[in-house]
Amino acid sequence: MREVALSQAEKRWKRPERVVLAVSVDEKGKADIIALGWKMRTSFDPPMVAISVGKTRYSHKLISEGKEFVLAIPGEDMSEEVLYCGTHSGRDSDKFKETGLTPLPAKFVSPPLIKECIVNLECKVVGALDTGDHTIFAGQIVNSWASEDDRKNLLSIGMETGYEFRGGGKGYRFGVVKG
Repeated sequence: MREVALSQAEKRWKRPERVVLAVSVDEKGKADIIALGWKMRTSFDPPMVAISVGKTRYSHKLISEGKEFVLAIPGEDMSEEVLYCGTHSGRDSDKFKETGLTPLPAKFVSPPLIKECIVNLECKVVGALDTGDHTIFAGQIVNSWASEDDRKNLLSIGMETGYEFRGGGKGYRFGVVKG
């Protein structure tokens, strides 16, 4: 074991990681979508997930104010849409319109589901933790949805081998596990 810079250590554990989309809405009901890599399951009972959102992001403002979000899991065919949602601000664009994604009404939260995703989780924020330049939002899952197909979950893969490249740009590479 040797001491190394954090950037060197990250090369060993950062990728692959699951990519998710978080949908939130403003006070007028206009939806925004952000692409995230930092998320995790936090509880089985009650079922909860956590997402980490940069404080400068428009979605941070919307989730902080609205206290709910939809966590949507993109399929392997959604790399272009994920890239757009991760590199454009909802302050300046309508990401549903620009990507061609389809909003569907959720049952218990205001933000819409994303029809093209393989899973959608309706979440109510039950806690927020300041972690420097990000906030971790803990969301209780109040309803869940799944597509009827068997597409794989899109991953952020970096330059590692063992993955099928599915798209990317602007420093991002997306793929799925081979096989």
